[in-house]
Amino acid sequence: MASPAADLRFPSIDGLRAFEAAARLGSFERAAEELCVTASAISKRVGAVEELIGRSLFTRGAKSLQLTAGGREYLEQVRSALQLLAAMPQHRRGHQRALKLRVTTPPTFARQVLVPLLPGFVQAHPHIELELVLSVPYLDRSSADSDLEVRHGDPAALGGQVLMREQVTPMAAPALLQRLPPLRTPADLVHAPLLRTPIEPWAPWLQAAGVRLDEPDRGPRLVDLGLVLEAAIEGQGVALARPSLARRALQSGSLQPLWPLSASSAAHYQLMPHAGDEAATPFAAWLATACAQWAADAAADLAERLSGGT
Repeated sequence: MASPAADLRFPSIDGLRAFEAAARLGSFERAAEELCVTASAISKRVGAVEELIGRSLFTRGAKSLQLTAGGREYLEQVRSALQLLAAMPQHRRGHQRALKLRVTTPPTFARQVLVPLLPGFVQAHPHIELELVLSVPYLDRSSADSDLEVRHGDPAALGGQVLMREQVTPMAAPALLQRLPPLRTPADLVHAPLLRTPIEPWAPWLQAAGVRLDEPDRGPRLVDLGLVLEAAIEGQGVALARPSLARRALQSGSLQPLWPLSASSAAHYQLMPHAGDEAATPFAAWLATACAQWAADAAADLAERLSGGT
């Protein structure tokens, strides 16, 4: 038994467009001018549609065309189908000419750094159609279907172009600080809940601060830097955070840095090696410059907050 699909016979899109234009304009000649073909081509395309559906669509007079009853009915259906196809942006020449670029990036970097910076790239490169896809950095999987990829990790292991040399420092929500005993020195963190994540361990900062505290082993284990920031903003604990990611929270006062002491992070956001093309090359150059400026501005914001500025 033949399947329903085997019984379908579709006319060509060119045939349907020729039929619609001829019906709307009243002649093959006018339809030919609109579609930039010859009148003979319009006639042949309409004839192929008529042969396929097994009925005449026009009554051909000496000087004009008249739709048959079947032609009028078919025209409404054809117009609906052509309108649906025309509404799809992929069928527009401008869309087809656009350079397409697919970029995979960790979620926190995308939300806290890349998206705020994007208007600058879009304004400078309106002909590049950018698609952002979020990765899961902790799984350490490379994305094979992206033109460019930002990854987070040890530069020696990944071998990418470091976008920002990150520093980490403790930050907390004002509401949490009001509930805790005064945190005057780093040693006072013994009285505070420390948010924990395997992506950003406390040990390097605690060692730099000369504080003998163990890595926190209580509370939720948050396997995402963005989740750590959200938990800190909600007053759930002190976060070991990066000014580049916490910049908007620092500006709004949702988070407050505790001390000027920072430590270098072992992991950084990196742009992985890629095949340069008309879209990837300008984006890579823009991203490196934009991230360097973002990191410098974030460091300045942090210094201002620590000095008591508003």
